[in-house]
Amino acid sequence: MKRYQKQARGIIETLPYISEFYKKTVVIKYGGNAMIDEDLKKAFALNVILLKYIGVNPVVVHGGGPQIGKMLEALNIPTQFRQGYRVTDAATMDVVEMVLVGKVNKQIVNLLNMHGGRAVGLSGKDGMLIKAERKELAIEKDDTAPEIIDLGKVGEVAEVNVDVIRTMEQSGFIPVIAPVGVDDQGNTYNINADSVAGAVAAALGAKRLHLLTDVPGLLDKDGELITSMDRNEAFAVIEDGTAKGGMIPKIKCCLEALPAVEKAHIIDGRVENCVLLEMFTRSGIGTEITP
Repeated sequence: MKRYQKQARGIIETLPYISEFYKKTVVIKYGGNAMIDEDLKKAFALNVILLKYIGVNPVVVHGGGPQIGKMLEALNIPTQFRQGYRVTDAATMDVVEMVLVGKVNKQIVNLLNMHGGRAVGLSGKDGMLIKAERKELAIEKDDTAPEIIDLGKVGEVAEVNVDVIRTMEQSGFIPVIAPVGVDDQGNTYNINADSVAGAVAAALGAKRLHLLTDVPGLLDKDGELITSMDRNEAFAVIEDGTAKGGMIPKIKCCLEALPAVEKAHIIDGRVENCVLLEMFTRSGIGTEITP
């Protein structure tokens, strides 16, 4: 009986949080080890489904870099990266779209549906959901003109058609979005999943943006987790070198989503039930960034 009473108290303690998020939208970027480990995949699916059942509107945006890399290798298509971006020619773009839209997206949709959810897979092409434009990348040099890097069919989000997502939400479905966009001429682009998640969250005016990653969050120079910081502090950790490597674009993604999004969170996708822990506990488990 004591065990059941403890469980009941735990449920009651979540009530203020459930009330806060009721009928609000939460955008979750799904990636990293949470997409590979079978136990974490199941936990993620149940977290998302639970949110939908209690009146929250989850929107999932997923990556798929490792899966793309494996397919390119199997097809003997060489891969080149510049400044962290995969140079994407026509052949590579065909593989990217095939893997992200035709395989990874459908696996996530199936995962959610098999555990009791009602998920629908979307790419940026569906209903012109994600209007893209070609990404321009220039490397500044002290003594010469900037070096312009041709990334091919790598894009960035120009516009999000929220009507498509709202229609899914109102019909009781969980949208699962592959980060592929299209321009006015019908050209397809490979877009960074974090950037898509941030743009979607901002366009929707989401209550929260969650970026799942494979680290606890942002660590300070002593290796301790920074649990919360505002916009100015976030810029500062980039400038002073506290944020390094792949953490920098994640923080920038969060900053671009603010203040349209109330808060953005970088959380450890390796922690089981990480989404619920971040949303429904006082301290959370990752790094939150506020306007």
